[in-house]
Amino acid sequence: MTGVCRLGVEHERLDGPDTALFDVRCPRDQEGGPDVAHGGWTAAVLDECLGHIALLQGVLTVTAELSVSFVKPVPVERPIEVRAWVERRAGSRWYIQGEMVLLPGRALLAKASGIWVRRDPAHFDRHQRWLAEQDAPRDTSE
Repeated sequence: MTGVCRLGVEHERLDGPDTALFDVRCPRDQEGGPDVAHGGWTAAVLDECLGHIALLQGVLTVTAELSVSFVKPVPVERPIEVRAWVERRAGSRWYIQGEMVLLPGRALLAKASGIWVRRDPAHFDRHQRWLAEQDAPRDTSE
């Protein structure tokens, strides 16, 4: 572990109980076109940031659904801010929205919304057991 986000998230902080801000810069190795971030990078960063609003509050969640609207090409190696906010909570579900803007002018680059589901710490252990079962040979003699 290097302690550096490979996606380019440089700093994250809560900005109130249901809002978080993230300082981001797209690394050159995530370029999809000349001086433009790959769309997959944009979606991944929004997934990461929106999901971290719960984590910053000490709650483990996993992405259940994510919708991204690409508004403008995202330039590489330029300062970007992602703002994420909780729209509402219902049971174990967190409904979260966010936007990515180019600094300093705050031009809108992308928007996202989605659902994150609260999970207990044993979630990943259960996943590992399930994954091991997928590798087990299956009887196909029938």
